[in-house]
Amino acid sequence: MLPEAEAPCRPRSHGLKDRVARVARESNRGRFGYAAMCIPWDISNVVLDSSRRVRAGHCFGLTAKVTLVALIAIQQIRRMRGGAQSHLMLASDNNLYVVKFSNNPQHVRVLANELLATRLGAAIGLAVPPSDVIEVSDWLIRNTPELQIEFRGGPRPCQPGLHFASRWVGGLMPGQVVDYLPQEQLLEVRNLDEFAGILTLDKWTCNINGRQAVFQKTRRERRYRATFIDQGYCFHAGDWKFIDAGLGGVFAENTVYRGVTGWSSFEPWLGRIETLSPEIVWAIAEIIPPEWYGGDVSALEDLLQRLLARRVRVRELIAAFRESARQPFPNWGADRTQPLHTGFPRPPSVHNSDLGLPRP
Repeated sequence: MLPEAEAPCRPRSHGLKDRVARVARESNRGRFGYAAMCIPWDISNVVLDSSRRVRAGHCFGLTAKVTLVALIAIQQIRRMRGGAQSHLMLASDNNLYVVKFSNNPQHVRVLANELLATRLGAAIGLAVPPSDVIEVSDWLIRNTPELQIEFRGGPRPCQPGLHFASRWVGGLMPGQVVDYLPQEQLLEVRNLDEFAGILTLDKWTCNINGRQAVFQKTRRERRYRATFIDQGYCFHAGDWKFIDAGLGGVFAENTVYRGVTGWSSFEPWLGRIETLSPEIVWAIAEIIPPEWYGGDVSALEDLLQRLLARRVRVRELIAAFRESARQPFPNWGADRTQPLHTGFPRPPSVHNSDLGLPRP
């Protein structure tokens, strides 16, 4: 039974998610309205289902400020490795998630980076895990001593509230997911060509970390499939700058790039980035909780505008990596079905309107 304060309430018309999304798109104030979207009906608290709900604040007339909470954490499983000190948690949809907390030792913005870059990867068709926003309650933290983060001054409790959740690759089937493969098995990865695709995303988003991936297979399968994780250091981590480094976002082993023979090896992902609708980028940004970027909407808008402008530079950044001392593409030019390029082809033209900027 739901508490009385969380009793379901049916909206007057249309589906709740569609209505909120539509109003947020139409409202200037709701452009970044994950925690401040306005909906035109009186609402105190709406429950979408057992795992997805809307938390509402005070109502003012016929307008309510609401927070869409997609997932609710119900149990901590164990601490994860890594600098962010994430925790593996069971959520209300009965799936496991790696939860990165807002008071992690790296930066609060890495949560925004994770959600934005992972959703962008999904938008261009890359193998990234489902990602969402998860609520971790104060009650759960107080009753789970393991929910702590280590700092130099000693451990501190994880902060309650909204945090980033990445679906645990492999689910509840242990032993089928690894984070390292020897070269022989690496060459047999089912989606090995997607390492070229994730490189386009990493160069576009200025990932200053090495490319991370995990490999999964079922018990009956012989070959693994790669899933690309850990996008927290895109956009130059918490700095939100675009200072490109030649080896930024690059996988540790050149083996994964052995199949790259030319620009066609980066398709369809490269072309999808160059022609990606700005509306998709803005829509992803709308679901980022404002506390993940300190409520600085202007900083987020500036980040997105510069990101959209960089679509035309992705080929240039890949070309710089190709010409680096690492020599990552030894088979470049082996595909004789297409003419070889000494440089890189011109991307489609981009107008100011595509960048969300006014026309001259």
